[in-house]
Amino acid sequence: MNIGTYSYEEYVHLVKSFHGSPAPGLLIGGFIVDLALKNLPDGEFFDALCETPVCLPDAVQLLTPCTIGNGWMKILDFGKFAVTLYEKSGGEGVRVYLDAEKLKRWPEVMNWFLKLKTKKEQDSDLLIEQIKEAGHDLLGIQHVRVEPEKLRRRKMGQVSVCPSCGEAYPVKDGDRCRACLGESPYVRE
Repeated sequence: MNIGTYSYEEYVHLVKSFHGSPAPGLLIGGFIVDLALKNLPDGEFFDALCETPVCLPDAVQLLTPCTIGNGWMKILDFGKFAVTLYEKSGGEGVRVYLDAEKLKRWPEVMNWFLKLKTKKEQDSDLLIEQIKEAGHDLLGIQHVRVEPEKLRRRKMGQVSVCPSCGEAYPVKDGDRCRACLGESPYVRE
């Protein structure tokens, strides 16, 4: 059983080194991305769309050239465990998702995903075993068309120096950077 170009065991090792633990969401995410890759036309340049910020973006970045940094991956926080890989210019693609109906065959995965048991109550060894055994059988697939224009990364545009903090920022944000306009997450002391 392979996930992308990796054996299952190699992928688990990669996940541990990247994420810090064999996170169930990242293991399932590997199967999601793998199934999506297997259903894309050969040789196409593609982008990725994750419908959750949790775990799936890591799987996309581990298994494809799509990253947040290069702009080939977008994240929409819909709270759905789904990834779409789509052709950059035309938008034709495939959406793969964790199918809630199929979870019934894998009770520990269902308990984990639907949060029917607390993390303490879960049997993590059984969970990981069921994920490996189920693999692609946990997933649903849809052929979709994405509107690439709606997801295209906006250019930064002209840059200036903020008169308040002295750092560079996009002029389109206003007369000062967004942090100095009150959007900073940092507490002033």
